[in-house]
Amino acid sequence: MKYIENKNQLIDYFIEGSKSRPQWRIGTEHEKFLFELKSKKPIPYEGEISILKIFSELEKNNWTPIKEGKNVLGLVKEKKNITLEPGLQFELSGDAVQNIHQTCNEINSYLKELKIVCARLGIGLLGNGFAPIAKLSDVFKSPKKRYEIMRKYMPSVGRNGLDMMHRTCATQVNLDYLNEADYKKKSKLIAAITPVAVSLFSNSPFKEKELNGYLSYRTHIWQNTDKNRSGIPEFFLKNENSFERYVDFALKVPMYFIIK
Repeated sequence: MKYIENKNQLIDYFIEGSKSRPQWRIGTEHEKFLFELKSKKPIPYEGEISILKIFSELEKNNWTPIKEGKNVLGLVKEKKNITLEPGLQFELSGDAVQNIHQTCNEINSYLKELKIVCARLGIGLLGNGFAPIAKLSDVFKSPKKRYEIMRKYMPSVGRNGLDMMHRTCATQVNLDYLNEADYKKKSKLIAAITPVAVSLFSNSPFKEKELNGYLSYRTHIWQNTDKNRSGIPEFFLKNENSFERYVDFALKVPMYFIIK
């Protein structure tokens, strides 16, 4: 293991991540809520209708289990990963692809496979930003150790941290950059268009079967979560942004834990 002994090593990590244009790729992550079709309730981690049952069925399609201790917490096939969010939201972390058409084909192929398995088990999928029916107390929890630490910490840094963990879903996009100047330009653009994207794709107006007063309740949740880890860094929109500036920002964020 290579130990990190100074800030320059972290800056070098960003420099080494630069890629030429022919190497640029897009990586997307897609999260879904899973629920029992008959009751409309969230499914548990284990049982007759559960996450482990889905994993077991997907293993028949050449997905390989990812374990933490004795617990299966995800699956991997080729360069794609399925993982669980804190509230057992089902997430695909896709391969690095060249364009939006390839990522569209990837997610459609994955969803087709997942829907076949879920249909056999009586499980439905939902792609909302916030769970429209389930109460926080209804949601089953992932046994992942990191999430146990987060559950204890979140209530101390914002009133909606546990909702963020257990009752939100999203699609995330990852982009390559040419160099520091390109990183600076792209991070500024992404920060600037985020409110537009939120407006265009708002789909979380319900909470516990009632209108919640927001078109994007998910955004409201994130505005009342750990301020150290949420929101858009102000320097993204200014000329002071750089690899070093981001490293300085990241180093000031309190750590949840250390892996030794």
